[in-house]
Amino acid sequence: MVGIGEVAVAAGVSVATVSRALGGRGPVAESTQQHVITVAAQLGYVASATAAGLATGRSRAVGVIVPKIDGWFYSTVLASAQNELLKAGLDLTLYRLGDDADARARVFEQLALRGRTDGLLAVSLEVTQEEAGKLRAAGTPIVSLGGPIHGIRSVSVDEIEMSAVVTDHVAQLGHRRIALISGTPGRSDLLLPVKRQVGYELALQHRGIAVDASLIETGSFSVESGYQAAVHLLRDPRRRPTALVAVSDEMAMGAMLAARRLGLEVPRDVSVAGIDDHEHAAFFGLTTVAQYPGAQGARAVRLLLRQLATNEDADDPLHDDPQPFELVVRTSTAPPSA
Repeated sequence: MVGIGEVAVAAGVSVATVSRALGGRGPVAESTQQHVITVAAQLGYVASATAAGLATGRSRAVGVIVPKIDGWFYSTVLASAQNELLKAGLDLTLYRLGDDADARARVFEQLALRGRTDGLLAVSLEVTQEEAGKLRAAGTPIVSLGGPIHGIRSVSVDEIEMSAVVTDHVAQLGHRRIALISGTPGRSDLLLPVKRQVGYELALQHRGIAVDASLIETGSFSVESGYQAAVHLLRDPRRRPTALVAVSDEMAMGAMLAARRLGLEVPRDVSVAGIDDHEHAAFFGLTTVAQYPGAQGARAVRLLLRQLATNEDADDPLHDDPQPFELVVRTSTAPPSA
């Protein structure tokens, strides 16, 4: 097995320079770093993560905390984050909170706080003050994505504005009876639907449309729950809305299936729009708002890596610039029929 000393000899530099160049730590000229990387690759040198950790006090791993891993948003963020970490020579350690209170407590009190990771990325978490304190007490750089945490650097999109934009799009088409499939509030990591409902209500008020509580149903961010909510909203012709906005694309897809089941045509009989730009949204022809979770994950990791490289972040703002989003108009929305 090729050792770091052999790389140093072949590259014509010191062992310390090789260590800095390959580890991304400390001052080294860019040309020298690229030369060392090239020589190391030619020799087949692979750094020992264990040895590096012993020498630097670092684990060479970043912990990523997510509520769940089976959703499109989370899997997209994780894939992007892992790609950025691999390019930096770091591993990803995954902590899934789930719905079990005891498991959640173990993550905050044990796993994430044992020094097993050099930094933490919290994805779409709404945490209690106590949990936020435990994260800060870990003593490692932390970046939050999708759910601002008090005192912790965050990367996010404007959830309220995203919802307002897609609702306003439907209103601009001429719809006045616009229903909403929101999410179930109450769980500490699911305040997102509250923000998106606020955006819906603000857009209606801006257009002079009264908010009708009878046109608001809730779901659980799944196709099935969107289907059931849409059935409740659409089955009675006397109160049927001409348009429906869902706070997630999965629920919007369920609503489109429900409309078909009831003999309605989208968008002739009812327009449907969602939020997220799910990987299957184009297949459904769904009008939605693209929020680019992969780009969000990459941005969050780059902020975290910057903190790890400098060990100083006091001068950086806690809240990064809002990440971009875009209204994507497809065939599921149209003006109301006469």
